[in-house]
Amino acid sequence: MGTRLMQQKRGKGGPAYRSPGHRFFGNISYDRPTQDELEGVMRGQVTEFIDDPGRSPLLVEILLENGKKIYTIAAEGLKVGDLVEFGKDARLGIGCLKPLNAVPDGTPIFNLEVVPGDGGRIARVAGASAKVVGRDEDTGRVSVQLASKALKELPGACRATIGIACGGGRLEKPFKKAGNKFYAMRAVNREYPVVRRTAMSAYDHPHGGRSFGKSSTRSHNAPPGKKCGQIGARRTGRRRGKSVVTQ
Repeated sequence: MGTRLMQQKRGKGGPAYRSPGHRFFGNISYDRPTQDELEGVMRGQVTEFIDDPGRSPLLVEILLENGKKIYTIAAEGLKVGDLVEFGKDARLGIGCLKPLNAVPDGTPIFNLEVVPGDGGRIARVAGASAKVVGRDEDTGRVSVQLASKALKELPGACRATIGIACGGGRLEKPFKKAGNKFYAMRAVNREYPVVRRTAMSAYDHPHGGRSFGKSSTRSHNAPPGKKCGQIGARRTGRRRGKSVVTQ
């Protein structure tokens, strides 16, 4: 009869595969810009840092002038007691929030919005940053170079935080022990260890049993218990032979 596929077990969401979201701090995004932020500048003070197990960088708690507390991703070099500013007239300091059309070229930024007001979507992991490289005066769009060296044009009203996301170099220290990696992955509900499906038995997975001679392709009409591997693939493997170019 066999058992369910790994993705089917995880999709059902039993206790072993349920995300421990109750331990996460929650969704972190920019608030809607206030009138003070749109017209000038709004100030706040760093009061606390928070270690969220659901993400790699630290979070920072900022107390605004109006008494409201906001939470965002912390910048590298920020400390308790620092003053940060928000708005188009904000200073160019670490942790300050500015729209892209007010950020000079060559400035490192992170937690970057893709659409104005979406709260931040790009460069949010530890040590991540992007860089403003140019702007189009006619359309008002700003060119940003991502960590992958890819260029992305975004509206000038998109906001970003000045600096680099804290926690850079986190991956330079090896886990060394499988147990450490296991608990780190379990904290964010990641599958670990990942076992090759061909190393399993035929009872546990359709690719198991024989390691060779079994096709990894499956039809689009395959039943759920068999739908794994290359779904509806015309061909698999590396292309061999000489390519012929016809004029």
